[in-house]
Amino acid sequence: MTRGRFIALEGGEGAGKSTQARLLAEALRALGWDVLLTREPGGTPGAEAIRALLLDPPRAGWGTPAEALLFAAARADHVAKAILPALEAGQWVICDRFLDSSLAYQGGAGGVEAADLLELHRIGSGGLLPDITLLFEVAEAEAAARLSRRDGGVADAIGGRGAIYHSNVAAAFRALAEGEPRRFARIEASGSPEATHALVMQALAPLLGKPA
Repeated sequence: MTRGRFIALEGGEGAGKSTQARLLAEALRALGWDVLLTREPGGTPGAEAIRALLLDPPRAGWGTPAEALLFAAARADHVAKAILPALEAGQWVICDRFLDSSLAYQGGAGGVEAADLLELHRIGSGGLLPDITLLFEVAEAEAAARLSRRDGGVADAIGGRGAIYHSNVAAAFRALAEGEPRRFARIEASGSPEATHALVMQALAPLLGKPA
């Protein structure tokens, strides 16, 4: 059996990743592929339990190193119990966030060394990387407006951090894409969901052949 493909969607808060992940899954299924649509942190019972800890933390909250460890643990469970089995079964895996979110949030914005985050990923998830990472980029003002419409002013523990933090996240994502251009496809996501989806399908054209 042919191994499936692994596509990760990345970007800051309000970039539209979740909508685009759903639209992409629908498009690939319409083309005849078997698709697993999943997310991080989450995707397995254990990882979903860690998600709750991360996004609704105890009163004192988590320090950034502890946060990085929790994300790595959730990812290890997700990779072992969901992503790798799906790929080995020939499914296409579409994941809303993966390693690069840790590198941008806990790394670029949080100050954890990238080498340490990559070592955690090597230990926990075997260093697995997507076949392609779609980075959704949107102007900060537009992202803030989308978040206001989506959340009504109520955000989770990470999404609710200040503007400087999220600006640093965006800068970290840009630096990652500029440093590894072959691994990323950068998507201008300020337009309508339909226009952004068209850009996604254009970016994925090299991967799209006939389904088995």
